[in-house]
Amino acid sequence: MTEQLKEMGMRMADLREVMGYTTIEVAERLGISEEEYIAYEKGEKDFSFSTMYNVAKIFNVDVVNLLSGDTAPQLTGCALARKGQGFKIIKDNQYDYRHLAFTFKDKLADPFMVTVLPEQGDLVLHSHSGQEFNYVVSGMVKFTFGEMSYELEAGDSVYFDATTPHKEEAMKGKPAKFIAVVIEEK
Repeated sequence: MTEQLKEMGMRMADLREVMGYTTIEVAERLGISEEEYIAYEKGEKDFSFSTMYNVAKIFNVDVVNLLSGDTAPQLTGCALARKGQGFKIIKDNQYDYRHLAFTFKDKLADPFMVTVLPEQGDLVLHSHSGQEFNYVVSGMVKFTFGEMSYELEAGDSVYFDATTPHKEEAMKGKPAKFIAVVIEEK
């Protein structure tokens, strides 16, 4: 259990209480057991990206606010992310997410630079609300969408309904990078 997971869990518990939800109500909205949800609040279980995104939506906060505890983003004209920068989301070594517009207020979409390392074992299919666009920057990605799979290389892209379970895996024993843009229904 990392310090970041504990802090995120505390923020979740605080938000849940402020909004007047019970743990069972939030768990049901997420489609998980109450025990699993409580483990998230205690910082005992790592979040998948889709779980973090869905929790943020339930509590009506930006995913970066849930992760960092920072106040709401303030930029409204332009947000700059230099090469290799962006808000890093610490994960379980399956995916490395860098939020590229974390300082922009009232975003219509959330752009991420995602790195996936090879040989991560069985990556779990995940889903979340909205739509998503992925553009492969380097390496090769096996993109699984429901029952279908596609091999994507640098320059290839895919746009899809993110409520359908999906995953991205690095191929040929090398890391892969792709830009993922998550578009939420407002």
